[in-house]
Amino acid sequence: MLTRDQIFATNDLKQATVDVPEWGGQVAIEVMTGAARDAFGQATADSGKTPSYFEAALVVATAVGDDGKPLFTTEDIALLQQRSAAVISRIAAASMALNGIGQVATETAEKNSDAALSGSSGSDLPSN
Repeated sequence: MLTRDQIFATNDLKQATVDVPEWGGQVAIEVMTGAARDAFGQATADSGKTPSYFEAALVVATAVGDDGKPLFTTEDIALLQQRSAAVISRIAAASMALNGIGQVATETAEKNSDAALSGSSGSDLPSN
């Protein structure tokens, strides 16, 4: 079994890179921490929020610089909404996939769940 120290010594914040040729480079995104997910949830809690607001808030919650620190703050959501919808949607889609949010993540989880359930019991699954 893992110890507390072993758990806190790991870096479980996976990152991915999204190509953004329209901006002349790439944007790094990362798995949200619990605190970042809470902030994202609060920012998008109002059911009247638009898709562009949701996507911009997701980019704010997941885009990081080379130093691993957030690139944006919630103050930048309105500015990101003024950028190309295609670009923001691309980054947001990658963020949703990385963070297990949305229909694609749900479908992937269901496929993985079906594959795991057919042919083996939970006790037969390898431990990570």
